Amino acid sequence: MSKIGFVTGGTGFVGSHLAEALLARGYTEVRCLVRTRRKWLKGVPVIAVRGTLADRTLIEDAVRGADYIYHLGGLTRAPTEAALHEGNVQATTDLLDAVKAVNPGVQKVLVTSSLAAVGAAPDGFADESTPLKPISRYGQSKADMEAALMDYYAHLPLVVVRPPSVYGPRDRDIYTFFKAVQQRFCPILRGDSGLTLVHANDLVRGMIEAAESEATAGETYFIGNDEPITWQKLKQATTAALGRRAMTVPVPRSLVLPMAAAVEGAGALFGRYPPFNREKGRELLYAAKRCSSTKAAHDFGYQPRTDLREGLQSTIDWYRQEGWLG
Repeated sequence: MSKIGFVTGGTGFVGSHLAEALLARGYTEVRCLVRTRRKWLKGVPVIAVRGTLADRTLIEDAVRGADYIYHLGGLTRAPTEAALHEGNVQATTDLLDAVKAVNPGVQKVLVTSSLAAVGAAPDGFADESTPLKPISRYGQSKADMEAALMDYYAHLPLVVVRPPSVYGPRDRDIYTFFKAVQQRFCPILRGDSGLTLVHANDLVRGMIEAAESEATAGETYFIGNDEPITWQKLKQATTAALGRRAMTVPVPRSLVLPMAAAVEGAGALFGRYPPFNREKGRELLYAAKRCSSTKAAHDFGYQPRTDLREGLQSTIDWYRQEGWLG
């Protein structure tokens, strides 16, 4: 049976893995929204839809006839609330308006949110019943996006996925941790209870399962790994994969925000908004970093398959092949 998928954010880290997974799963046609360059989609047999979500005519053509729509496009960081609202809330409603207009019979629309939408949570742990109390502007924009979906649930079969921290080939965020360990320096936040990590392959498989399941319309899911990963455990697995030792450097919690402000200020001198900034510093200190995938396991059988050591080894091997690590 032929299946057509449309992916926004397909040129990014997770989106490119998703596009490849859809093709491997037998989708006969995978359309991907591309702003300018195909990036990680270079050489991948997808149909590039060149433009942005603000182009209503383009998006209507792209979603017309699609069986499944995977919305991963958006901003993970920006220096202003307005930019995040436009990139995460307005862009999502623009897409859903187009789908409602020309493809109301779509099988499923998967919308990607984030664990950051939860923000503060008891003991830093969240499940789908945890109230949303975002810590950062990014988290607030994702919470606002989820609230905006309420106007569409009666018209479209929607499912929301909230990924935790994601690692794997092509990632540039957690890569900075691996790079530090490569240089024999391992910063670990004092008093931190760990985090939920998910390999990109597990995440995109869970996304596809969530989209294709008949039990998920109108629901929200965390897709992660229920094994708690402390920073010490992450360090041990990383040093094993790199084949070298690294000195643990405990970072006092009181230094996180001053360090983040300094990095953000240095980035501003070059016109950049760095991955580690004051917003991320607040998330690191106060937001939930662990979540449960029990609901996804119950509703559509999701189970992570990638062992941490195996996943880190393949990721670091890829970094080395690409010259990101020596």
